[in-house]
Amino acid sequence: MPDFPWDLLEPAKALAGRHPDGIVDLSVGTPVDPVPALIQAALSAASDTPGYPLTAGSPALRAALTGWVARACGADPEGVGVLPTIGSKELVAWLPTLLGIGPGDVVVIPQVCYPTYEVGARLAGAEVVRADSLTALGPTSRVRLIWVNSPSNPTGRVLPPAHLRKIVDWARERGVVVASDECYLSLGWEETPTSVLSAEVAGGNYTNLLAVHSLSKRSNLAGYRAGFVAGDRGLVGELLAVRKHAGMILPAPVQAAMVAALGDEEHVTEQRVRYAARREVLRDALTKAGFTLGHSEAGLYLWASRDEDCWTTVNWLAERGILVAPGDFYGPTGNRHVRVALTATDERVAAAADRLTAS
Repeated sequence: MPDFPWDLLEPAKALAGRHPDGIVDLSVGTPVDPVPALIQAALSAASDTPGYPLTAGSPALRAALTGWVARACGADPEGVGVLPTIGSKELVAWLPTLLGIGPGDVVVIPQVCYPTYEVGARLAGAEVVRADSLTALGPTSRVRLIWVNSPSNPTGRVLPPAHLRKIVDWARERGVVVASDECYLSLGWEETPTSVLSAEVAGGNYTNLLAVHSLSKRSNLAGYRAGFVAGDRGLVGELLAVRKHAGMILPAPVQAAMVAALGDEEHVTEQRVRYAARREVLRDALTKAGFTLGHSEAGLYLWASRDEDCWTTVNWLAERGILVAPGDFYGPTGNRHVRVALTATDERVAAAADRLTAS
C-alpha cells in the first residue's frame, strides 16, 4: 500500500501553524459550515431507532435517492438502481473487491485523481493503469473497471458528454464497468457537469454503469458519512448482496437525514453561494501572487501552479501560514501543481488572500 498521503504533509502543517495569525488550512476538502437545520432535525427525530436498519436503505430513502438522480442526473427512475453507502470513500475503496476484481485484472484510473481509486484496486490485488486516453490502453482484455471523475478532484476538470459517451461505448463493447465519481456534480462554476447516467451519455441504458455520489459537499454532511451509488440494477443488486454479508449498513438516523437533504435544494443553493464567494477571493489572490490555474472550472478546489516542484510551492505557502495539498498526492503528473481547497471560513479565506497579495 502507498503511504497515507496526509501524513507526509505534517512538517508543512507545523510550519504553517507557526504563523503569528495562525494557520489557514486549505489542504483538505472538509466542510466548515453548519449542517442545515432541517437535516439536523431529521437526524434527531430518527434517533430512537433500536432495530437494525436496512442495508438497501429505507423505502423513503430509496425513493429519495431515485427521485434525486432523476432530477439531478437525468436518469430514468424506472430503470436505475440505488444503494446508500457509508460515505463515498468507503465505496471507492472497496468497489473493486465488491465486484470480484482481483489479481490479473486491470483497473483504469485517471492520470491525476483521488488517491483512493488506486488504493481500492490495490486492496483487491488488481493492477492499476493510469490513462486519460482509451487509446493508451491498447488491446488489453484484462480491464475490468474504469474510474472517471467529473468534476475532477483535484483539478476541477469537467468531461464533456461526448467524452463520457466514448468511454461508455468503449467499455460496453468489452463488458467493462464504468464507475463515475460525481461527488462534485452540483458545484459547476464555468462549466456544467454531466452525469454518466444522463440520456446524453447512457442513452437510457445503465448496463455496467455506476455513479457515485456524496452529500458531504453539497449538504455539509461529511460527518454523517452519507453517500450512495446509482446505476445498473444488476450491479447494484450484487453490491447489496455482498454488503449485507459484510454489515455495510448506513445508520437509520443518517438515512432519515439523507431523505431530508435530498428533498431540499435551498440549502444547496446557499452553500454554492458561499463557495462561489470564497472561490473568487482565492482565485484572484492566487493570480495576483503569480500562480496559474489549470482547469478549476468546477468542484471545491483550485489547481494552481508556480511552475516548480509542488513541494517547493507547498513550503512557500506554508511559510505564509497557508497549507495546501501537493499535486503529486494525486499522481506523478501532478507534481508541478498544488490543490487549494475552498473549504475554509470566510475569515480564514480572507486571511489567506491578504497573505498572498502581501507577498
